[in-house]
Amino acid sequence: MTSDPPDDDTLREERQRIGRSIRNARVDANLTQEKVFLAIPLNRAYYQQIESGVANPSLNTLLRIARVIGVRITDLLHS
Repeated sequence: MTSDPPDDDTLREERQRIGRSIRNARVDANLTQEKVFLAIPLNRAYYQQIESGVANPSLNTLLRIARVIGVRITDLLHS
């Protein structure tokens, strides 16, 4: 028994959900986007794309974002 892979809309919605989770965690930590993307370091535009759900960040990038914000990666993925 195999399951169908998620469609593009489902993946986009998941990226947007994760991006919102990152943004909410960052705001809760009283951090600006600039503090986060400079600490990683990442390009400003790319970080903004992550928070808006457009970019498809690597696992390493998500781990770094979580570390800078001060949360577990699971907090960002399960919110």
